[in-house]
Amino acid sequence: MCERKRRGGLHSGLGAVTPRNLAFLESPRPPWRSSSTQPAPTDRPRRDSGGMELGECTLNPGFRNVDGGGSSAGDPAGDPAEEPRRDAEYAQIKPYAGMPKEVLLLHSSKARYRVPREILFWLLVTCTLALVALTVTVIALSPRCMHWWQVSPVYQVYLRSFKDSDGDGVGDLKGIQEQLNHFQYLNIESVWVSPFYRSPMRDSGYDVEDFRAIDPLFGTMQDFEKLLAEMHNRGLKLIVDFIPNHTSDRHRWFNLSRAGDPRYKDFYVWTDCNGSAPRPNNWVSVFGNSAWTYDDVRGQCYLHQFLKEQPELNFRNPHVRKEMTDIIHFWLEKGVDGFRMGAVNRLLEATHLRDEPQVDPKKAPESVASVWDLHHDYTTSQLGLHDLLRDWRDEMQAYGREPGRYRFMVTESYDYHEVGKTMMYYGSSLVKESDFPFNFYLLDLPQNTSGLWVEHLVRLWMANMPKGQWPNWLVGNHDQPRVASSAGRAYIRAINMLLLTLPGTPTTYYGEEIGMEDNNGTDGPTRDPAGRYVSPSRDPQRSPMQWSGDMNAGFNVKTNTTWLPLHPDYRSINVKAQKEDEWSVLAQYRFLNTLRQSELPFLRGWFCFVHADASVFSYLREQDGLNRAFLMVLNFGGESAVTDLSSVPELPDRLAVQMSTNRTNDGKTLQKSRIPTEAGEGLLIQYTTNTRFNPNHPEQCYVSEKACYLSAFDLLYKC
Repeated sequence: MCERKRRGGLHSGLGAVTPRNLAFLESPRPPWRSSSTQPAPTDRPRRDSGGMELGECTLNPGFRNVDGGGSSAGDPAGDPAEEPRRDAEYAQIKPYAGMPKEVLLLHSSKARYRVPREILFWLLVTCTLALVALTVTVIALSPRCMHWWQVSPVYQVYLRSFKDSDGDGVGDLKGIQEQLNHFQYLNIESVWVSPFYRSPMRDSGYDVEDFRAIDPLFGTMQDFEKLLAEMHNRGLKLIVDFIPNHTSDRHRWFNLSRAGDPRYKDFYVWTDCNGSAPRPNNWVSVFGNSAWTYDDVRGQCYLHQFLKEQPELNFRNPHVRKEMTDIIHFWLEKGVDGFRMGAVNRLLEATHLRDEPQVDPKKAPESVASVWDLHHDYTTSQLGLHDLLRDWRDEMQAYGREPGRYRFMVTESYDYHEVGKTMMYYGSSLVKESDFPFNFYLLDLPQNTSGLWVEHLVRLWMANMPKGQWPNWLVGNHDQPRVASSAGRAYIRAINMLLLTLPGTPTTYYGEEIGMEDNNGTDGPTRDPAGRYVSPSRDPQRSPMQWSGDMNAGFNVKTNTTWLPLHPDYRSINVKAQKEDEWSVLAQYRFLNTLRQSELPFLRGWFCFVHADASVFSYLREQDGLNRAFLMVLNFGGESAVTDLSSVPELPDRLAVQMSTNRTNDGKTLQKSRIPTEAGEGLLIQYTTNTRFNPNHPEQCYVSEKACYLSAFDLLYKC
């Protein structure tokens, strides 16, 4: 009888369960069956309900008691004699869906199943490890991602003169928002705006009465927030002016300080003096005459390195530092993307208040009245200045950890021939300070328009800049004459080409993209305080932006008034007219800026001096691993010139002009032994080569961070 039938008969014949019956049921083997008893084979095989072939009375290895737990009665657990027979029985069964674990494990251990499985497993492990290793390698070898202030030029907006939205003749915050399309048209992402804080306007907003309020002349805080939100929606960044050196004499702090309030008593630099002759020493204001003014309320003199309405803050007082740091936090929390720190070299003064040395020792001391009469050993670049700036840098870093939200810091310090002092604002390899200090040396370009002079000014910065730092360039701002006037209109195209093809970040003063000039024929009163004292007026370079040839040059379209007179050439020199002219200054500026941001050699590549003479300044831009390079040939001289570069073996013999500032030469093919240029003309030449210039001329080449291009994978890596 089969085991299945025995189970049925067994249960039916036992009747009621007794202790004796229970012991019988729990015995491992029925007493009537010896270990040698074998079921009689049958002649015909049977199929169970699952379709598995089983011989007559063959054990079903998947059978379990109905009550659960325990092996079938015919398959005693733990009997070594049964194992070979059971394996033989399993071996007769082919794999099938729903097979029990024992059958699955038996077949999975066979070589034909095990070997492919192990191969796939180790192949997966190997690929995973290779992918992780490749990812780590790519991250380790990849150069740093470039920041937004490195990719885009910085565009300076002088707020009063950019765009008037309400018809009062003065530019405002809503006016900037109306012209955001202009920045996008130029492919500019970084916009620096001059001061908009509440102010008596004795120095055009640089005398601040409240650092946390918007002056009603420019709008409201809501206008500012809307402007900032819209700029961020368009991918634009906003850099604001920060003037930490001084406040207005109407500031609450100054009024409390002059009244002797215990907390604010030392917020400013005070000293005893004689009211009839208030000169504690020979220090001179930037605007001329003594830097000290007697205050009748306090009975002492206060220091002002600018106007007497701009008293100097005392940064040796920790409470002053705390207040100014809180102001930085205020605007960072508003969402501004960076600060231009103004006049930072004057933040600290020597406490001993000794006279500064005279430039001309023979000059009568009482006749010293100009900043050019003294060596400013005690009023600029004092010990502790850089510690203060680094503290502010640390505060800004805390707000810039999110991707794409880096907070930018640039410093203003006119150090003139002491270029080493300017370079200190970069910080060190261990402690970061400003992202770069403004480079004012190209402001001297009009002094001598020649190739050798321009090379000297460029080399002055590149040779002194700390290794690995980022350069920057500008040729004008709100304090300096427009370069189209000082150097001449004929050179504006070549100068724009210079700015946009040198390494680093260029800064464009509003209107330079269309070649605006100073309005020297202004009528009416002088608005600039410098013009009312000893310096030339800065009103000419601050005339309203020329948007169109319509009323008020499109600056104010509501009323016929402007805070300064318009330049008379606005009907021909304006944005609207130049957008319609594909050869205009604006069109060439836009093309060069787009090229700069799209070509690796301009953004990350080597800069190499190639040639300079009385007329021409020539340099090249190349990227290691990239077979495409660019040669710049700029004529800053007064007449046409022919440049011979046959002594440069890295250049091919024939060169194709990709762009010329003179349309007649655009697209020409030239011999490198004979490259003609007109006065004020610039050539941008693209050429193909597998020979790099920089390995053979390391003393002529500079790069901020070396990187190589792997064309096979379109990959940039450190090398």
